[in-house]
Amino acid sequence: MSEQPLWRPSASRIANANLTDFINEVNRQYALSLTNYDQLYDWSVKHSEAFWETLWTFASVVGERGERVISRPENDPNKNSIWFPDAEVNFAENVMQWVKDMPEKDAIVFSGEDESAVRLLWADLERQVSCIAAYLKECGVEKGDVVAGYLPNIAETVVAMLATSSLGAIWTSTSPDFGIDSVLDRFGQTQPKVLFTTDAYHYNGKTHDNLTKARAVREGVENITHMVVIPYVGGTAPNSDETCWKAIVSKPAEPLTFTRVGFNDPMYVLYSSGTTGKPKCIIHSVGGMLLNHLKEHQLHSDVKCGDKVFYFTTCGWMMWNWLASGLLSGATLVLFDGSPFYPDAGVLWRLTDAQKVTLFGTSAKYLEALEKQEYSPMDEHSLSSLRALCSTGSVLAPEQFDWVYSHIKQDLQLSSIAGGTDICGCFVLGSPISPVYRGQSQVRGLGLDVEVFNNEGNPVQGEKGELVCCNSFPNQPVGFWNDNDGTRYHKAYWDKIEDTWFHGDYVELTHEGGMVFFGRSDAILNPGGVRIGTAEIYRHVNQLDEVLDSVVIGQDWMKDVRVVLFVKLKPGVDLNDNLERKIRSTIRTSCTPRHVPAKIIPITDIPRTKSGKLAELAVRDVVHGRAVAQLSALDNPESLEQYKERPELQE
Repeated sequence: MSEQPLWRPSASRIANANLTDFINEVNRQYALSLTNYDQLYDWSVKHSEAFWETLWTFASVVGERGERVISRPENDPNKNSIWFPDAEVNFAENVMQWVKDMPEKDAIVFSGEDESAVRLLWADLERQVSCIAAYLKECGVEKGDVVAGYLPNIAETVVAMLATSSLGAIWTSTSPDFGIDSVLDRFGQTQPKVLFTTDAYHYNGKTHDNLTKARAVREGVENITHMVVIPYVGGTAPNSDETCWKAIVSKPAEPLTFTRVGFNDPMYVLYSSGTTGKPKCIIHSVGGMLLNHLKEHQLHSDVKCGDKVFYFTTCGWMMWNWLASGLLSGATLVLFDGSPFYPDAGVLWRLTDAQKVTLFGTSAKYLEALEKQEYSPMDEHSLSSLRALCSTGSVLAPEQFDWVYSHIKQDLQLSSIAGGTDICGCFVLGSPISPVYRGQSQVRGLGLDVEVFNNEGNPVQGEKGELVCCNSFPNQPVGFWNDNDGTRYHKAYWDKIEDTWFHGDYVELTHEGGMVFFGRSDAILNPGGVRIGTAEIYRHVNQLDEVLDSVVIGQDWMKDVRVVLFVKLKPGVDLNDNLERKIRSTIRTSCTPRHVPAKIIPITDIPRTKSGKLAELAVRDVVHGRAVAQLSALDNPESLEQYKERPELQE
């Protein structure tokens, strides 16, 4: 791996970074002389209480902080610590503090596939949140109740979330590409009182009905007493027992009030992908989301007031919650809903230029698709406003780092970030004052004692192992819904290593202080007892011109495990002997002989979850004749038929 960085921030960029201001504040408060990120990180881990307390003040959190920063029990102090136990805050109140300073500036800009921008000023945002909050009160919603959105990524979704938060209630959401059963698997557990939906939504140039599905969900969730219909497409009027969004927000607005709740009271329920059973309903706290997202936006992503933050996401992925938190820093949210390739591959980059986006967030799979289509944003667009690009969802291969700097922008903070729904945040992120190295996430998150443990449970650097977090942090989940004794929560993260968060990523901590990801631990290949990360194979196979996509699994065979590679080829390309030899040679040369698949099998579709993640475990189950627990969690469950009873796998 090259030790020469692909990018270094300029002296002026370092001087103007929020992170530099924060270092100066820490030095002032604690009489220190920290000068770089590594020193700040070490201090933030050794003195995590001081770090989070300083962040509260630095980020101007609105609320009562109280005397205590943390309460640590004697047993399992990391798992069971309570952060800011005396504090009272409200998420929406922290967002709305910006209204008085810039009422006539954009809070949210939305664009769909028709590429026409719809703007919501800060004053408009406050008025609409007030109207929706008043409606929710009329519906009997109060602190601790659940409100749900079955919605596309539109401005109204953010408004509904903030209105819910203003009351101290709990927001949960899925996107309209989820089928009825998938939504019932989620909302059927959390039992929301009010459901927000749209009449329809657009994707890939087509209009898809959403209201019929939403009505079926309402019928199937006993606790839903009210449903609000947003006329996104138009033409379908709400029934008499449904309420039209426009009727609510057209009423005179009352002054917006806020119900402050405990720092650790619930704010969000997020759902795991549910590929191995019913989705876990993960409860996240108001304070945890507020403080951690301020850290990740302001310090790691250098988001400032007036910046334009974009992330390509749906409301069924935690990155929507992360994106919405950009409002906490006074940034404008740039929202997009639809296909990122309709009407063509330039749609998101035209949006970036038109709205002067400063932070562009997406998935590694999207960047790979652009490369496969030979689309170079740099050649077509100015991108003069763009300072940072974040990638998550799957591993960003080293070659993709090269592609970003060759085809998007050279002066760019490229942040390969990773964490998950489990923490609604990141364990590794970017740093605006640090270099970017090829194939590496830049840094470990401030305040998080992130280590890599080997098989003996010892921390290692420069070796592959398991990603763990050895200290407590504010955005640990409150727990799981209906997991009253905490058993399922404990089993999910805490039962591998005593009082240590076990995240389930197979990684390496580099000597530059970055992190390299090799795949999920539960999908690791193990031929002959040698652990192989699936990302190591994807990195090289997916770069081949003939290959559009691939999925690799370990098949139990002859009392061992053999590597099986399924490849989705470009139209008109056949898997002949020459291509097989090319694939095997590429893997052998770039990796090791252990990585070379015993079988290479062509398929026409790769199963993925609705957030775009490879469903490797589902493929493995099908190959071994086991039932896939939750087909509804997959975006394309029909694709699994191709993997069943393949004759090639019987020999």
